[in-house]
Parts: sequence; structure tokens; C-alpha cells
Amino acid sequence: MNPTHEQAQACLRVCQMFSSYYRDIQLFRFDPESREVYIFVSEELQIMVFPSGNWSFLDET
Repeated sequence: MNPTHEQAQACLRVCQMFSSYYRDIQLFRFDPESREVYIFVSEELQIMVFPSGNWSFLDET
């Protein structure tokens, strides 16, 4: 199973946004069961990209 087109485009935009600020992407993971992409930049910056192409920051607090 692969990410949706919308999801792939959103991932590209999110990763480009962080690289423009010289932030390393520590982990990029696609979960085939939930069909969500998890992007880990740092403890403070974690993003979930949904199949619809929408994304949000994860707030663990």
C-alpha cells in the first residue's frame, strides 16, 4: 500500500518547509495499517500527515 497523491504532495511540502529552516528530518515513516505518515524532526516538532493530504503537529503535552 502506498500513500495517496495528496498525502505524498503534503509530505513533500512539509519536508521542504523544514529543510528551508535547516532542520533535519530524523524519522519519516508510512504506516500501511493506519495509512498515516509520521515525520519526526525533534522532540518539539512531530507531524502527522493524513491520507487526505491534511497534516498537523502532534502535541504530546
